Amino acid sequence: MNPNADTSGSGARPLADGNRLPVLGLGVWQVPDGRACVDAVRWALGAGYRHIDTAQAYGNEASVGRALRDSGVPRGEVFVTTKFQPRGNDPVGQLENSLRRLGVEEVDLYLVHWPEGGATRAWAGMERALELGLTRSIGVSNYSAAELEAVIAAGTVPPAVNQVLFNPRNNRRALLDACARFDVAVEAYSPLGTGRYVDDPTVAGIARRTGRTPAQVLLRWGLQQGLVVVAKSTHRERIHENAGIFDFALSDQDMAELDALDRTGGTDRALESTWW
Repeated sequence: MNPNADTSGSGARPLADGNRLPVLGLGVWQVPDGRACVDAVRWALGAGYRHIDTAQAYGNEASVGRALRDSGVPRGEVFVTTKFQPRGNDPVGQLENSLRRLGVEEVDLYLVHWPEGGATRAWAGMERALELGLTRSIGVSNYSAAELEAVIAAGTVPPAVNQVLFNPRNNRRALLDACARFDVAVEAYSPLGTGRYVDDPTVAGIARRTGRTPAQVLLRWGLQQGLVVVAKSTHRERIHENAGIFDFALSDQDMAELDALDRTGGTDRALESTWW
């Protein structure tokens, strides 16, 4: 088990900057702006989630903000992440727009969504957003080990988080190890393979042995790897199901079987191919 894993049920990962990141989050990628997004966030907060992950590119920040207000959960109890759309040139101005859409004074984490234009292009603006108090932490997403190292070398504030595609089929062990060396927390997006891997025979077999669902097995694997897991769902029952990952543990055998599903060769790259 990774020594950085928080599997006790307390549910928060200390970041290098002193803030704490809840290890289970609801992601709203591909959730349309409007009722579907509002309901998903409200259901998650009602189920005990305290970490919501959105992005400027998702187009649904306003719905996330509405759900935060409607939920009745105090703002200080919810960790909100959004991401800089790197096809723009002004991380500060774009975050100010995000804050208006979200209806909050600051976000808890602001990430460079992907390294378009070079790993370090946006970082000075990200540091400025932090300095201005628009966000409590800054980080990156879809950054390889080399790109992360470039940001650390060029900046004055290191990224607190690297959010990447991570699941048993994409077990980027060398990238996870590099982030550990740099004291950068790793967040896993698509921890269920956008739902594809819940039908994997190995996952299904472990689910039967443990009396858990395949989704819970995949998310628990992530926790025991030391990851923060961000799972997307718009179904109330699945949102509740995904929260049930703190009261059991996978055995060493279970973990080894899931590790063996990797198809990346344990790479230190964030993606096998880029979209930008």
